[in-house]
Amino acid sequence: MARPALRIDAVLVQAVIAGALSFAHLHDLAAAAGQTGWKAWAYPVSVDLLLVAAWRRLRADGPPRLAWCWFLIALVASLGANVATAGLLDLHVVPAWLRILVAAWPALAFMGGTLLAHSPADPSPAPPAPSTPAPDPGPETDHDAVAAESSRVPEPVAAPEPEETPALPTATPVPAALVAHARKVADDHHARTGARIDTDTLRARLGVPPHLADAIAAQLA
Repeated sequence: MARPALRIDAVLVQAVIAGALSFAHLHDLAAAAGQTGWKAWAYPVSVDLLLVAAWRRLRADGPPRLAWCWFLIALVASLGANVATAGLLDLHVVPAWLRILVAAWPALAFMGGTLLAHSPADPSPAPPAPSTPAPDPGPETDHDAVAAESSRVPEPVAAPEPEETPALPTATPVPAALVAHARKVADDHHARTGARIDTDTLRARLGVPPHLADAIAAQLA
């Protein structure tokens, strides 16, 4: 038996009904506040779009404080219109303060949408510096056995120990994700200034220690 091509999602139907009711309440409130014609229909579109844009920025990598601020502003505007049209407000006699808020909403929504669209994303946190594991302790020396052996066998003349060659410093490991993010920062700096990014600027943009910035710059070279 073939399945039907169209499946009705209860959550989607509920969202459409709730959105239509909220849309109608915002339209009625804007019309009662003196915004007639197409302007009354534009108000619910503006409120809902700002609400969706703030929510998408919260789910993405945007600044959480800015996104939460405009999300709450749009939510209060939507809930306020729903409550106001539920009989608590006489739509035939709208107070002056409500007319002022409705008239000022376009400028407020324009500013919120612009800030959400053009605010930079939060920089990626710097990874913790890799910790050096403690060396394993060597085997313990049996002092009693050494003392007994030295009493029976004459101690040979010890040859001078060769000087230890200092170990070369190992390269600082850098995560691949951090190198990819640093490459994007360097490409953006080159596209804006026309010059390659220096180590100090790279360290300031990434917020990493100097030795880690030098290791990243060496991989970007």
